[in-house]
Amino acid sequence: MPSATPSASRSTSRSQRPAKKGHLRIDLALQGGGSHGAFTWGVLDRLLEDERLEIAGISGTSAGAMNAVALAAGLMEGGRDGARAALRRFWHRVADASPFSQLQDSPLGLLFGPENPWLKPWLAPLQQAAQYVGSQLSPYQLNPLNLNPLRDILADTVDFKAVRACDRTHLFIAATHVATGELRIFRQEEITADMVLASACLPLLFQAVEIDGEAYWDGGYAGNPALLPLIAETDADDLLLVQINPSRRDTLPTTAEDILDRASEVTFNASLIKELRTIGLIKEVLADAGRPDCAYRRSLFRRIDDLRLHRLDAEAELSQFGASSKTQTSRAFLQQLHDIGRQTADTWLAKHGKHLGQRSTFTLPTELMP
Repeated sequence: MPSATPSASRSTSRSQRPAKKGHLRIDLALQGGGSHGAFTWGVLDRLLEDERLEIAGISGTSAGAMNAVALAAGLMEGGRDGARAALRRFWHRVADASPFSQLQDSPLGLLFGPENPWLKPWLAPLQQAAQYVGSQLSPYQLNPLNLNPLRDILADTVDFKAVRACDRTHLFIAATHVATGELRIFRQEEITADMVLASACLPLLFQAVEIDGEAYWDGGYAGNPALLPLIAETDADDLLLVQINPSRRDTLPTTAEDILDRASEVTFNASLIKELRTIGLIKEVLADAGRPDCAYRRSLFRRIDDLRLHRLDAEAELSQFGASSKTQTSRAFLQQLHDIGRQTADTWLAKHGKHLGQRSTFTLPTELMP
């Protein structure tokens, strides 16, 4: 199994266009979160409008991986506008794939949709029943033909040949190796639809994705998203984390559904918190020890030392939606998430855009214990 450990020497392994004068090169780390990835679509839609910014690299997991490949393919097709169009095409295709997509704007859709106040009391029991069935039967029993609608969506909307040839950015896609539980990073020159599907493979919903005889699950278990490949293998010193899963919820979950929702959020944030803490500790140690010799200047430690970290999230807005909404794919809901993401990015740029290239705007955790 190939190692997921990045090598600083690999940063020059791919050709890439140099930054234009006066432009800022940034890396993007895109977290996964089901249909809440439409929030990230909105963020990217706004960032791509800002011609000061050049995206040096993207690390994506699950929905973040899908956003990443759609953006890269679109860049090759038509630059920034092409990337925005490709992202819109992908998410609209997700909405169209919903079994209820044809009903959404019809009287039947209004009658039987989730916003009907008479229907809402029945939704929770139905969801709980579905969760119970899912906990008792695996996807190998429920879906023996291994049908995955995401495969057709990717085939219809993403040109993977263009993704692999993209010279506008670097891509890193995270998946979890089932046999070892280790992180596997798929790099741009090898990326296929199966690798993106592996990154988004929730094991209670889909059968494991096999690549070169090895089975993979959702990358969120091991790297959501992985940061070190960006630090080691691109030339940008500014890294913007787009976080979907709420880090904090002040209300104690007491129902079974709420407990499962929060446990899922904690699980899919754990690897990110650990990596952020490690980076913070390294920066702190380097600040105390100084930068002693030329070996340091050629090392990954120097790249971490130079790192300027930023985070963009919408915890207040996204926390209103439970974890079960991550499977909701109506066009109205996805558009709502897009609009929240776009507005959040606009507000973030107005407040922090001037600090890009200057300093971090996110304080790294350094505690050894949470």
